[in-house]
Amino acid sequence: MLGLRRLAVAVSARRPVRRLSTMSPPASPILSVQPTRALVDEKVKVLVENLPPGSPVTLHSLHHSEDEDYWEAFGHYVSDFGGIVSVAEDLSFGGTYTGKEDMGLLWSMRPVPGSRKGLRLRKKNVCSPMLHNISVYSGHVTEGFREQTPLTSVLIERWYMAPGVKRIDVMERGVRGTLFIPPGPGPFPGMLDMWGGGGGLVEYRSALLASHGYVSLAMDYFNSQELESADLEFKYFETAFNIIQEHPQVIPDRVGILGLSLGSLVTMHIAVESSVVKPRCCICVSGSHFYPLDRTIMEVIMAPKSNSHLLRVDENNHHVWRDMWLHLLNEPGKKMDVGKINCPILLVNGQDDQNVPAHECAEDIALLMNAAGNGHLLSRVLYPGTGHLIEPPYSPHFRASNFKAAGVATKTVMLLWGGQTKPHSDAQEDAWKKILSFLQHNLYSSTSLRAKL
Repeated sequence: MLGLRRLAVAVSARRPVRRLSTMSPPASPILSVQPTRALVDEKVKVLVENLPPGSPVTLHSLHHSEDEDYWEAFGHYVSDFGGIVSVAEDLSFGGTYTGKEDMGLLWSMRPVPGSRKGLRLRKKNVCSPMLHNISVYSGHVTEGFREQTPLTSVLIERWYMAPGVKRIDVMERGVRGTLFIPPGPGPFPGMLDMWGGGGGLVEYRSALLASHGYVSLAMDYFNSQELESADLEFKYFETAFNIIQEHPQVIPDRVGILGLSLGSLVTMHIAVESSVVKPRCCICVSGSHFYPLDRTIMEVIMAPKSNSHLLRVDENNHHVWRDMWLHLLNEPGKKMDVGKINCPILLVNGQDDQNVPAHECAEDIALLMNAAGNGHLLSRVLYPGTGHLIEPPYSPHFRASNFKAAGVATKTVMLLWGGQTKPHSDAQEDAWKKILSFLQHNLYSSTSLRAKL
């Protein structure tokens, strides 16, 4: 031991002593996003720590879509005296959103500069998550994010389909669609889910409904060659309803219908005219009540064409359709007899809907139902600054996008949906809460079963 001490003294005598600096190197910022895996309608908490006090930073979100497009959102922040930025508690001073917006990094997403025009972000494969890369950049950055190196990043997953939800392709009795079943033995209430005139099979809302405890059938009702008459077409919808109702994991007398745009027309049409199926409740988002008897969907879509002189094209070459539909309010023969509705119905509309006159139609529906004595079944919500496409919460807002009506249009147009980003996004969050509350009240008699991530 003594020899080792003498060796250490000798070595120290030959080498100059290096003094430790009293200044420690700057700490790296720490970014936390909680939860990193969640349903799309759940909030996340974004927190940045270990920043120098008073540091300007940019919080940035980047998503690579299934269509190979990049979407981004960002906010400009300044760290507090403790070197912390909390997105939920601090103000964004610029970016794609401003103010105190805990979910601004998601709802304000837009295509990155240089992207294709008229894009709309929609999930196709609900069996995989939407991935968002949340990053922190030094300074207040407005462009060129992908050419810069972030201080730190976190990848988060946003799911429409909760763990345990089953996805089943449906090709039964001529009906095409996808059935989503919540985890657990059930039985559960059921939902028939219908989208609008763009056609195709859109699954993400049904997957989310199943994640909240509802067996939901997303239905494709445009790509059928065998539905040659209004009668056959109507039976197609009734059959789809029956498929849900007869499922062993569904409570037979607790099946509702949810539709958006043209889907809401079909929803109301079933509630008014069907003597075979009796929905427990209906939700109509951004719809109208123009559906003459003995007309096919294609004929209903073509009805406004008689007023094609009322089609407007704005300064951005966006097509505005609402005035073509508005004229139909003066034609009683083209309206449904909403006085025959005998189940609770919720109308969800935006005051700035530029596609259909949803607000005016809701007013007319209320007058007709009150006159018929069934106005007590009607609930309405109207959102200012909100457009046509009222999606699940925190979905990006699209004031206009490319659109081609399934089976009707020969070319794609840039269609104006309406709405302003901030109020529209607020409306989507509130509307989803009201939709779930309405379903809970009408389809569940006890506390809602809810799948959690």
